[in-house]
Amino acid sequence: MRLMMIPLMLAAVATASHAQSTASPTSPIEGMDHMHMGHAAHMAAMAKAQRQQQVSELGKDVMPFSLAATLHVFTKDAEGGVQQVIARDKADAKQTSLIRRHLQEIREQFLAGDFLGPSHIHGAQMPGLAELSVAKPGQISIGYEDVTGGAELAYRTSDPALVVAIHRWFDAQVSDHGKDAMVGHAH
Repeated sequence: MRLMMIPLMLAAVATASHAQSTASPTSPIEGMDHMHMGHAAHMAAMAKAQRQQQVSELGKDVMPFSLAATLHVFTKDAEGGVQQVIARDKADAKQTSLIRRHLQEIREQFLAGDFLGPSHIHGAQMPGLAELSVAKPGQISIGYEDVTGGAELAYRTSDPALVVAIHRWFDAQVSDHGKDAMVGHAH
């Protein structure tokens, strides 16, 4: 009887092993398929995920709203671009209020050349930040507007180098904020 059970147990182990090897790989990082990437790609993806987690933690020091409850949309255009922050739940009055207050505050800070908030969150080497920090008063205008569920800042300049700096700064934020940020499209 025992000898007859051995083939059955071996078949069960083989079936379980095959099912495990053909199942979709699970990943500690959402959307990462470890089975179909090389070592360098895996390490780069892990570093990016770690960076996004670090930025999320540091963001709590600067942003009063919940990063997970909001979406940041960065839309580049020929004169700079628009940064929009909206509550994922448009009916969330608390998040909407916190977003609006924060964007009004950072608008004033940025117009005064104070980019300490982004520097704290993203680091002093953040692309575009150095150029924006040394822009002379009036070189960049920053308009504020309430939108449904949040607010937006429109960055405008006629200086091509500052347009590039704004675009680089937007790209860095989209990369660093991961699933909480996205590229917008001009209408």
